[in-house]
Amino acid sequence: MPLQQKITLKKLYHYFLIAVKGKETEFTSGSIRKAIFMLSIPMILEMMMESIFAIVDIAYVSQVSVNAVATIGLTESVVTLVYAIAIGLSMAATAVVARRIGEKDEHGASQTAVQAIFLGIMVAIIIGIVGLVYSREILSLMGGSVDLIDEGHGYTKLLIGGNITIVLLFLINAIFRGAGDASIAMWTLILSNGLNIILDPIFIFGWGPVPEFGVMGAAIATNIGRGSAVIFQLYILFRGGSRIRLYTSNLVLRLKIMINLIRVSMGGIAQFLIGTSSWVFLMRLMAEFGSEALAGYTIAIRVMMFTFMPAWGMSNAAATLVGQNLGAEKPDRAEKSVWITGKYNAIFMASISILYLVFAEGIIGLFTNVSSVIENGALCLQVVAAGYVFYAYGMVVTQAFNGAGDTRTPTKINFIAFWLIQLPFAYLVSLYFDWGAFGVFMAITLAEVLLSVMAVIWFRKGQWKQTVV
Repeated sequence: MPLQQKITLKKLYHYFLIAVKGKETEFTSGSIRKAIFMLSIPMILEMMMESIFAIVDIAYVSQVSVNAVATIGLTESVVTLVYAIAIGLSMAATAVVARRIGEKDEHGASQTAVQAIFLGIMVAIIIGIVGLVYSREILSLMGGSVDLIDEGHGYTKLLIGGNITIVLLFLINAIFRGAGDASIAMWTLILSNGLNIILDPIFIFGWGPVPEFGVMGAAIATNIGRGSAVIFQLYILFRGGSRIRLYTSNLVLRLKIMINLIRVSMGGIAQFLIGTSSWVFLMRLMAEFGSEALAGYTIAIRVMMFTFMPAWGMSNAAATLVGQNLGAEKPDRAEKSVWITGKYNAIFMASISILYLVFAEGIIGLFTNVSSVIENGALCLQVVAAGYVFYAYGMVVTQAFNGAGDTRTPTKINFIAFWLIQLPFAYLVSLYFDWGAFGVFMAITLAEVLLSVMAVIWFRKGQWKQTVV
């Protein structure tokens, strides 16, 4: 028994090294569990790095003021809304690139990557202009107080104005994932968020010749860190370190490919517009209960992202496996990959839910000593974590639809769960029945559980296997 365990651990360590180095590139044959492991490890590490930065970022900003934390919550809810276009495009890029790789058409995958980047740049320019001109108005529209707007509008202006670094970072990483180059996406995010973590305290609190910028310093650090990572991504694409190789001759508009990307992305755009507009509404609703409740909610969301990101990492692995295996005309293998990934994700999320249910106050207390903020944040953690096992399957199955290029089905599910259920329920119980913030948290759990159940039912019908991209 000890010898067998030793061999197993040695093999797992060997697979881990192969995964982070990106040496495994064939995911349409062989062991499905091994393929999930090889794709999930770098994607989980990538997402964990993102969530670690989110935690560190909020820890630094929480030392500035309650308004600073609330500013980040309000700004990011809007940023997520306007990024829905870029996120939808990223989903399309992953689906189409994965399908071309599965078809052994690497040239077609490279052409798709170029058109996706062109579209991302156009989207980012439009969003950036809005952020630079209307930062104060954005915070005011979201219910920010006069003091909050005066203190935080610089953060909003720089974060939204410099959004091209974030848009391209996630878009190009989506291209890498679709190609099966998950390790490159991982190292890119490690570079980005590593720089962010180092630069955050320097620009927030001031150091040496760098003045103290307060909450605006967090936006400066983000733009520098993610901008550096985008330069690294482009270097990899043009140098040839990925299965996707770009040449200067590729830098031309190809309308047929671009139109196909737009067509596939429309469902993804609608999908995320529904989900993120719901989040914006909930954030606006939380503002009704004061800055302390809003700050507690914002901290709790950042903490939950620490666990959601690794779970999304496994879900992204499922999307890549579905896309590539459909391209290789192996739909049964694609479906089996989803169920196995869902089981692993559920085990992970169940263990995390127990941690949050038991230690919620202590976890929120790591970021603030304001009792009302801790109370609201802990309540949010406990209520939302109660549905974590459902979320686990919902994430994987939703990403499986997207990986197949079927972005319309998750859009329908999101519409029912978020707009028809979550928003009316949150408004009714929090304000009309006077449940306050607890009503908002209950609405989140109810909607996510419903979404997961509907996603599994629709997935079992199998219509996603006939999606053409």
